[in-house]
Amino acid sequence: MKDTGVKGLDGQIAVVTGAARGIGRAVAIRLAAMGATVALVARDQGQLEALAKEIQSDGGQAVVATCDLLNPALIVQLGKRIRADYGRCDILVNNAGVGNLGQPLWEMPLEEWELLMATNLRAPYLMIQAFAPLMVEAKRGHIVNISSLAGKNPLPNGAAYAASKWGLNGLTYSVAEELRSHGVRVSVVAPGSVNTHFSGGSGKDPAKALQPDDIAQVVALLVTQAPQSFISEVLVRPTQK
Repeated sequence: MKDTGVKGLDGQIAVVTGAARGIGRAVAIRLAAMGATVALVARDQGQLEALAKEIQSDGGQAVVATCDLLNPALIVQLGKRIRADYGRCDILVNNAGVGNLGQPLWEMPLEEWELLMATNLRAPYLMIQAFAPLMVEAKRGHIVNISSLAGKNPLPNGAAYAASKWGLNGLTYSVAEELRSHGVRVSVVAPGSVNTHFSGGSGKDPAKALQPDDIAQVVALLVTQAPQSFISEVLVRPTQK
């Protein structure tokens, strides 16, 4: 685990979805290095256990929280587990997502649309329902939703993915207004192309893409803002197209 030189999260509890790889993995490592205890959420228990051991071997704290985000009942159980074990949730990072790029919307099977929407939009809604009450009770907390620049622009042959991210952006902006009076800040991070398994088939040069650590650095900034500031949205673009 890389020492970021930035602490400030000692004693805090962070929940990160899609933590098994890519952006989620980088975010989990960064938050643990800053002192948080990180609940690693994904379906692949083996990958989560390996990541937890890596974090712990470097002096960090992490727990495996295997969960299928397509199952609302399991998300409710996860929220109850964190409440029972820790009594708090200071940081929620909704990162898990899927994409279906390369085909026009009119050719997209209904089951693929439903899987994409359930993962990219319904799961963040359910996670917020499960964890926002803990933050409201504490009168503090951070929710960070990982979106995409596809949620700001048209995306031919990726209309469903773009729709899910436009929806996630709208959800974020609106929930931020609902929760800010409770001391809870809700932000969205919208990256361009990131060098992960998710973009492996995009045909873009990985050397020119953003790296998962770039997004983790942004999340670290958001969750360490001074109390009087609120960064609601961050757009992250590669330096080179």
